[in-house]
Amino acid sequence: MTTMSPDPTPVDARPAQALLIDFGGVLTAPIGAAFRALGADAGLGPDDALRVLATHEGARVALSEHEVGRLDDEGFEDAFAAALVEAGGRIEPRGLLAGLATHMDLDEPMIDLVRQARAAGVPVALVSNSLGRDCYARVDLDELFDVTVISGQVGIRKPSREIYRIACRRLGVEPEHCVLVDDLEHNLVGAARLGIRGILHRTAAESIPRVREALSLPTPTGATR
Repeated sequence: MTTMSPDPTPVDARPAQALLIDFGGVLTAPIGAAFRALGADAGLGPDDALRVLATHEGARVALSEHEVGRLDDEGFEDAFAAALVEAGGRIEPRGLLAGLATHMDLDEPMIDLVRQARAAGVPVALVSNSLGRDCYARVDLDELFDVTVISGQVGIRKPSREIYRIACRRLGVEPEHCVLVDDLEHNLVGAARLGIRGILHRTAAESIPRVREALSLPTPTGATR
């Protein structure tokens, strides 16, 4: 009897079987732009709000606690607003997260890409760090995703490998057969430790053809390459 030899094609060269995708900055306008608008609203420089969030100990800890579900919206708003005021800004805590969300318009071509992937039979998981209880209010999660893995709900945030394990387990797909789209390189590095392929998102124009190629998606009717 003839023994079938293993497929010699490297795993990275084969089409991925499932899509993991971030929300803020991938399916929405860039996060940096939203924080620049927030900083301007607070009377700060264009990059000050994001800098404060990344470097101020109180704000940084509040974000990490919020992302894993140990600090509610109001607790995060209090800590971040206090840090912004300390930096010379003028801002009220209540409504801070809602104001930030107003600057995160949906990126419709990326949303359409998710729909096309699901229509082609590709399982899709949202893998997102929380940023406010209403962060996802403008999308129908059940319509877009087979699985939603949100850090505040599972108690683990990116770039921990465990959050990607959860997504793959819920999809029923091995990590090495998945591709992740994220706008933060360290999140891709965390996923790569499980063998998940990564696409660093910058613009829809750059990411869409790369995702389509990775998943071997058919070209939509009427679309041009």
